[in-house]
Amino acid sequence: MSAQSTSPDKSPKTDSEAGKILVWDVPVRVFHWLLVFCFAGAYLTSESERWRVVHVTLGYTMVGLIFFRFVWGFIGTRYARFSSFIRGPKAVMHHLSDQFHGRPDHHVGHNPAGALAIVALLSLAACVSLTGWATYSDIGGDWLSEVHEATANIMLAIIGIHVIGVFVSSWLQRENLIGAMIFGAKSGQPRDGITKIWRSVAALIIVVVLGYWVVTWQANPTAATQTSDRASVGKVGDKNDNDD
Repeated sequence: MSAQSTSPDKSPKTDSEAGKILVWDVPVRVFHWLLVFCFAGAYLTSESERWRVVHVTLGYTMVGLIFFRFVWGFIGTRYARFSSFIRGPKAVMHHLSDQFHGRPDHHVGHNPAGALAIVALLSLAACVSLTGWATYSDIGGDWLSEVHEATANIMLAIIGIHVIGVFVSSWLQRENLIGAMIFGAKSGQPRDGITKIWRSVAALIIVVVLGYWVVTWQANPTAATQTSDRASVGKVGDKNDNDD
């Protein structure tokens, strides 16, 4: 890894060589937005027995996505690798201090604070998925279910902080970081851009995820209806018991 890819780029943006370069490969972007969708969907369906199959399916999808991201963090493109953005507490504090004092430093890849949020979110997502599996499998009892719920809420809070940080950094650096995670491009020197975006890997991720969803939901086509019917039967039974 070259020093240019790991250190902040403090070159003036008026540099004749500066421009838009490709930073985020397609698999990283697909992973990011699929994880956002899965967590949001799983969180919104967490209290509904009717949508339990959807909740569990999205949770298991998160497991697969996290596994992929872990592997891609070692074999992926330059800025996808953990070695390019994971930094110690000192680097994080230095970055935050610069931001607070109006001296935003430009990082081609993730900045130290963003990297910390990513590591935290991946760790929490893994914990949420593991405790969710255990709860769904009736392992651990009620206390594990409470850990699952608490971890999901902590993850939601970290996501909120991460989103605020992205907006603040975008404003300070005069760069659309959300757009960068959609289109893959950021400001930088041509020599710092990646040359391969791995569309084939991204397509494989999408095919596997969609295939898993189709197979799972086809195997449980009446899950929601059966749940509703059981609830209705339960109410009728209670009424009959009361009549007796």
